[in-house]
Amino acid sequence: MSASSQNPLFPTYSKPDLLFQYGKGSYLYSDKDEAYLDFTSGIAVNSLGHAHPRLVAALEEQSKKLWHVSNLYRIEPQEKLAEKLVQNSFADHVFFVNSGAEALECAIKTARRYFYSKGDAEKYRFITFEGAFHGRTLATIAAGGKAQYLEGFGPPLEGFDQVPFADLEAVEKMISPKTAAVLVEPVQGEGGVNIFPPEKLVKLRALCDEHNILLVLDEVQTGIGRSGKLFAYQHSGIRPDILASAKGIGGGFPLGACLATHETSSAMVPGTHGSTFGGNPLACAVGLEVLNIILEDGFLEQVNKTSLLFKQKLAALVDGNRDIIDSIKGEGLLLGLSLKVPVQKFGALLMEQKMLAPAAANDVLRLLPPLNTTAEELDEACNKIEQACSTLRQGTQK
Repeated sequence: MSASSQNPLFPTYSKPDLLFQYGKGSYLYSDKDEAYLDFTSGIAVNSLGHAHPRLVAALEEQSKKLWHVSNLYRIEPQEKLAEKLVQNSFADHVFFVNSGAEALECAIKTARRYFYSKGDAEKYRFITFEGAFHGRTLATIAAGGKAQYLEGFGPPLEGFDQVPFADLEAVEKMISPKTAAVLVEPVQGEGGVNIFPPEKLVKLRALCDEHNILLVLDEVQTGIGRSGKLFAYQHSGIRPDILASAKGIGGGFPLGACLATHETSSAMVPGTHGSTFGGNPLACAVGLEVLNIILEDGFLEQVNKTSLLFKQKLAALVDGNRDIIDSIKGEGLLLGLSLKVPVQKFGALLMEQKMLAPAAANDVLRLLPPLNTTAEELDEACNKIEQACSTLRQGTQK
């Protein structure tokens, strides 16, 4: 497309002039055949890197059988994937969708419908946390509460009450007879890689039980191995009532899921919810193979070893660049560098070094490598971050 021609796309993204043609493992290759180390992973989506041979094979095999039949009929890969998720989580039932926002929409509807089915239609409000990001639909931007996402779209969807992040006293004060649930990310990704302490998650579960409200987890970014466990809630030992998952669950193929206990999902009877494409054969065939790989013996153990190694390497980087990097944040392979410089500027310098890493709130640079990234790739990433620091420092001194 020439610079003078009109772009046929909605102008909703500010994109660099960078076009990728193919990917392999932890690398993306541009139309100029330049290799970029990809520690964005499609924003925690490409959980096993690009063009993983087992995922490619699963997609190719399913593509020769069925692409789409709709949820009017049984779908074998969907049932197998649901069974695998149920076997390895708190959940009894799963509803498949295409994205994280749709998974959250289903979670919100399930919680509200649960109390409606109990004869308490006035119990519909959610308590959410400052800094949260739950998606871009009207319901999920209302849940997130960020003014810049709400502006211009009319009155926000009613029913969401925000409190400071991880402030349990504020949660308890906010609870009313109309409160149906608390919605929380175990680690805020977009919000700045902020960990909700596991011990506080335990107390939050107890608080929900005490007041007869549901605990709903947004694990769109933290789920499917990103935290070092299949789901981040497993670090604390609690059991949520409802959980939204997406991003890494499809390894790059659009897929999301709402997981729930039997009690909470029982109110979602025929006609209460639906999705034309959700849980289609292609997506679920790939998602099933993603889970097969991540649940293999030793895989998550290796993710934790890689996380520890990366943190050690990053700690050395911080020590040598305290004028630019303040600290390391995060869990598993959802890590962040708190910067003392604008994150967008630092990200641009990294891009010049042929490395991709996304920004988060409060000048935090997220580091989201594939879960199967290598020690050599971690070294390469650290070298590129070091070089970006050096370039920034030289520019400042001029």
